[in-house]
Amino acid sequence: MVLEPLLGPEGRTEFLLGNEAVARGIYEAGVSVASTYPGTPSSEIGDVLYRTSAQMGIKFEYCTNEKVALEVAAAASAGGLRSFVFMKHVGLNVAMDSFVSLSGSGVKGGMVVLSADDPSMHSSQNEQDNRFLGKFAKVIVVEPSSPQELKDFILYAFDLSEEVGHPVLVRSVTRISHIRAPVRLGKAREKNSWGYRRNTSYVLMPENAYAAQASIADRIERAASSRFREAFDSSYGESPTLIITSGAAYNYIDEALEMLNVRARILKIGMSFPLNRERVMEEIGKAQRVVFVEEGGPFIEEQVLALCALNSIKKEFYGKMNGFVPTSYEMDVDRTAGFLSKIFGIEMDVKKDESIVPRREPVLCPGCPHRATYYVARMAMKQAGIRNPIAPTDIGCYTLGYYEPYQLGDFCLSMGSSVGSSSGFAMNSTEKVVSFIGDSTFFHAGIPALVNAYHNNHNFVLVIMDNSVTAMTGGQPTPETSPPFRRVDIESVVRGIGIKNVFVMDPYDLKNSLETFKKALRSDDLAVVISRRECALEADRKRSPADAKVFTINQDKCNQCYNCVKNFSCAAFYTEDGKVYIDGELCDGCSVCSEPLVCPFNAIEVKD
Repeated sequence: MVLEPLLGPEGRTEFLLGNEAVARGIYEAGVSVASTYPGTPSSEIGDVLYRTSAQMGIKFEYCTNEKVALEVAAAASAGGLRSFVFMKHVGLNVAMDSFVSLSGSGVKGGMVVLSADDPSMHSSQNEQDNRFLGKFAKVIVVEPSSPQELKDFILYAFDLSEEVGHPVLVRSVTRISHIRAPVRLGKAREKNSWGYRRNTSYVLMPENAYAAQASIADRIERAASSRFREAFDSSYGESPTLIITSGAAYNYIDEALEMLNVRARILKIGMSFPLNRERVMEEIGKAQRVVFVEEGGPFIEEQVLALCALNSIKKEFYGKMNGFVPTSYEMDVDRTAGFLSKIFGIEMDVKKDESIVPRREPVLCPGCPHRATYYVARMAMKQAGIRNPIAPTDIGCYTLGYYEPYQLGDFCLSMGSSVGSSSGFAMNSTEKVVSFIGDSTFFHAGIPALVNAYHNNHNFVLVIMDNSVTAMTGGQPTPETSPPFRRVDIESVVRGIGIKNVFVMDPYDLKNSLETFKKALRSDDLAVVISRRECALEADRKRSPADAKVFTINQDKCNQCYNCVKNFSCAAFYTEDGKVYIDGELCDGCSVCSEPLVCPFNAIEVKD
């Protein structure tokens, strides 16, 4: 990724990823502090800031979780600095306790929270619409529809936040965060100076929280009538049909209308809470029918229908609430044209794609230490006579242990749920409970649950898969990462809780790992296995090409037992005409498959 364009001068146009446009936006806004916990589809914002924040004059840090990240930004704002915190949509759930309180405390320096939602769940466990959380928390909500708007709306959001003293939630989605488009750069503003003053609103004791309620309502009302309103909302077109839309869904409407050869008036809403009630009512008053097209839930639709009911306005309404617009998954041009055709009463020729791509399960990377950990875990449990273990898992690359041949992923709700749910299973089940969590997730949400398990005397085996990075989202650092950060040692944390049965293993050493795992399974108390080996992709980036090894199958030694393919199941293996081969382009050279516990015939050798 070429990063210099993000620091380019005012007036230049650059071809930026949506998340890169966000980084440029906070630079132009004069942000002093930015924080996050990495999560797709917001990860690239942090990747950019991690490398350029010093040049931007921004203090940036990866935090242990989203709640901490939000609190870091809130404190900076209380001191008068402009601050920015960003996360994926489910991360806002973690930050919610403080996020809800933020509207009560208010802000001094402008504070913007970005939620990158994930419709169609490309990399998430749900597709929640965080606009509803913004409204629930009484926070201003804005929705950009392009990388250019991502940058510009962030500037407007900071201006609005600072003027009315209220936090602003910017809601992006995967298609906006991950699309590339021309972005015109603006001027970078001066940063605010630090100036913290004690304020009772920052201490939400009941008496202060009670007094804050009137202030919240006043700030929301000021935002609704703000001079910035025109920067967010726009309308165009002439037709008795009014389409009210926002965010990513807006991008598909014009093309869909062109496909159907029909016209509509478009009201594009950029600030979806609080709504510009006067403008919405004015536009509806001129229409015969109203169609709501938004990605996610009926957020704007619900508010508009409530306004219409309050004002006794009756029109033909078409949206999610009466079944005319799909309620789940991403919008696209074809979907939009499909439901618009029914609303307009037009026959639409739906072309079916005859080229069906076979479903392929996601796999761990070649050389991934998690593969070796799962392989050893299955073998150890089999040798210990554990036939039906309950295996809670967690959020990370290792969640792929859910798939064959490992099938070690029986329960997963959210970050850290592997440890908490293990307590529930161990409390009630007669089956052995063996759960899995990654190092970054352990720091994020696993520690409190492990304290609970130790305190309540729960008996299970927790495997902490320690690859030293937040691998799933691109290799961001964790609290265990060394210089320039202080290193937090996982083993010390676990032992500090009071847990005695702590085992450390290198999953690349299968023989010793097998014995270590069996010891943990024999423990009559809570046991923790720390499986420690650097992420294969990170190791590859550091390794010299001269040190790279590639393995091959000696067909004279191979007995076609297929253990390497069926049970170890590295992505580099493939079969052809009954024989096993290794794809040299995929082989990572980790050498684990050459160990006797995978290949008892010593048929896997280093390629000359």
